[in-house]
Amino acid sequence: MKSALIKLHIAVFIWGFTGILGKFIELNEGLLVWYRLLITLSSFTLFLYFTKSSLNIEKQNAKKLMLNGCIIGLHWVFFYGSIKYSNVSVGLICLSTISFFTAILEPIITKTKFSITSAMLSLLGVVGIALVFHFDNRYRTGIIIGLISAFFSALFSCYNKKNVAIASTEAVMFYQLLGGIIFLSIIMPFYLKYFPSTSLLPTLKDIVGLLVLSWVCTIVAMWLSLQALKKVTAFTQNLTLNLEPVYGVALAFIFYNEQKDLSSTFYWGMLLIILSVVLQMIRVYKQHKKQQLLTSLEMFPYKNPLPLE
Repeated sequence: MKSALIKLHIAVFIWGFTGILGKFIELNEGLLVWYRLLITLSSFTLFLYFTKSSLNIEKQNAKKLMLNGCIIGLHWVFFYGSIKYSNVSVGLICLSTISFFTAILEPIITKTKFSITSAMLSLLGVVGIALVFHFDNRYRTGIIIGLISAFFSALFSCYNKKNVAIASTEAVMFYQLLGGIIFLSIIMPFYLKYFPSTSLLPTLKDIVGLLVLSWVCTIVAMWLSLQALKKVTAFTQNLTLNLEPVYGVALAFIFYNEQKDLSSTFYWGMLLIILSVVLQMIRVYKQHKKQQLLTSLEMFPYKNPLPLE
């Protein structure tokens, strides 16, 4: 469990850079995600070839994973759309509602019991978001798009939790990336018709950003999160993802001086978001220790050495 949580937090820290790269890359959100998937899938396929990794999987399971890839593709498009229509901080802070959506979706999708504690912790994060921004007219479109992005992210993680055990981590990543690129390739002509781009080809600057985004923020971070998801719940993963805005917003302060756009309540909001994550980590740790104790008692039950009268 400890190793899984470490991998998860490393992945979240890496994802904190995605918002910065989203603003750095000048392509519109649809093309940005399409190129990201294209580079990632091509690079990952080469990696699988040289490592001779097996992609053998049942056809039905491959379809499920490819559907997951469509969902994550939509999440990325809306996430970068939120950044393009507002700024990095707005796009990232909206992701803190992922735990709220997960608390609702996870019991439905994974057939688990609804957790009142999970719901309360997620609401704590939502209150944090409400404190972070004054809902300014400039950011309303970006906030709405960002909330849609958070919904798709929660949906993806819930289905991922359900399907992560059906294949190796490498196979899961491959079929999800494949599903995402096929889906976006199909809808891209229609997308560009309604959301035209000034340029269809990336500049040299864009290529550098896309390579970092694809190799580090997608392949490395995705592999780490999938490894972690085998040990932790989708809710724990998504609640931990609330730290992504913390990392990302801090980077936005450094690179884009966005602190001038934030209200004085920003720090209180961030504190509540971090508190919700810390409380969940404590809760998970206590549950794990309790489960270890119960397991040890089952393996070595206490026996009274004296006859009972």
